[in-house]
Amino acid sequence: MPKHGKKMRDALARIDRTARYSLEDGIALVKDIAFAKFDESVDLAVNLNVNPRHADQMVRGACVLPHGLGKTVRVAVFAKGDKAEAARAAGADIVGDEDLVAKIQGGWVEFDKCIATPDMMRFVGRVGKILGPRGLMPNPKVGTVTMNVENAVKEAKSGRLEFRVEKAGIVHTTIGRRSFDTQQLVDNAVTLIDQLQRLRPASVKGSYFITIAVSTTHGPGVKIDESEVLASLKAA
Repeated sequence: MPKHGKKMRDALARIDRTARYSLEDGIALVKDIAFAKFDESVDLAVNLNVNPRHADQMVRGACVLPHGLGKTVRVAVFAKGDKAEAARAAGADIVGDEDLVAKIQGGWVEFDKCIATPDMMRFVGRVGKILGPRGLMPNPKVGTVTMNVENAVKEAKSGRLEFRVEKAGIVHTTIGRRSFDTQQLVDNAVTLIDQLQRLRPASVKGSYFITIAVSTTHGPGVKIDESEVLASLKAA
């Protein structure tokens, strides 16, 4: 097995591997021990007691993080007429219909979010094999197939986070950047965890949250006390 570098060893030495930290302390710690020379993302990994192979346990959704993601989001919109104009007015980076399909078929996928009105999905389907593997395919379950394109664009630009449980039952996603202050990251994390709680499948028995961990892009993970986070949500 490859050995850790000195910076990683130093970071690991500052973590109590037997402890579960409060969300605030855990986030403050991963920010403090981060050693990369760029503004790393701060990621949350939530291991859920679900089996995604069962359709009724496929946890998928979206939420708007109160402090955004700390990066510029490029938004493409499939729409015509008034809806196309509304998308442009809301700040969409590119708006089109069949011409946008042709552009994507030609290999252009320089955007981070894709939104479509329902009537455009028959065209979007032509590039599903391109958009799907990149996680860009519009989906009504997460609000990216909608007639309210203006609101969808504004949410995407302001920090709307889409998430989906992986095969191992883990939701792993970014909640901000290292440059955010600790409270901003805590607020974003709580918003995501609260939304996951709301999406708990009815078929899940026993504990829903197994483990929660936070880390930076290149830093080690820190375990979070999920019971404390859930207790604070109940008290809110």
